[in-house]
Amino acid sequence: MIGVVTSKNGINISLTAERWSHVVEAHDYMAGNQDLVFETIENPDFIVRGEKDELIAIKHYQKTSISEKDMTVIYKEAINDGFIITAFMTSKPEKILKRGVLWKK
Repeated sequence: MIGVVTSKNGINISLTAERWSHVVEAHDYMAGNQDLVFETIENPDFIVRGEKDELIAIKHYQKTSISEKDMTVIYKEAINDGFIITAFMTSKPEKILKRGVLWKK
């Protein structure tokens, strides 16, 4: 277990070493950005509806390890806990926001 943060819904969301490995293998620029992933879940700008029952947290950062980007974290909540599925940075959050904003800062 790498860490646990609390979502806007008050659910503990965990990040396992296996999931973080998946994130970094798919998006090598994410290495070293765990703090932004956790902050995005705890204090997002938007929470968007996922394709199934997952949630997508988005937070804009003026400065990241690669440039100005929006951190995007896909996670799942259950009754007592949840987990991060994946995370990446984007410069086109509008495409994700079209899915349907559930919560806005």
